[in-house]
Amino acid sequence: MEEYIKTHIAPRIMGDGGWVEYTSLENNELSLIFRGECSKCFILNRCCAWIESEIKKDLHQDVHIKAQVIKPFFWDFN
Repeated sequence: MEEYIKTHIAPRIMGDGGWVEYTSLENNELSLIFRGECSKCFILNRCCAWIESEIKKDLHQDVHIKAQVIKPFFWDFN
């Protein structure tokens, strides 16, 4: 799954300025970290649904994505 995220999903996300990282897969719960433009996206839930559908289509596996959003550290400075 980690390789699939790196090679198939991440390049598509990067095309829009985002960044996704694989964290873990346990009991069909796929944990991903979203950074870059993804960290301020208002429709991240749609992206997660798309990733779930791509995994089902390509890997024939049902997963639910647990998304963790990490904003850039410099957003905390005024």
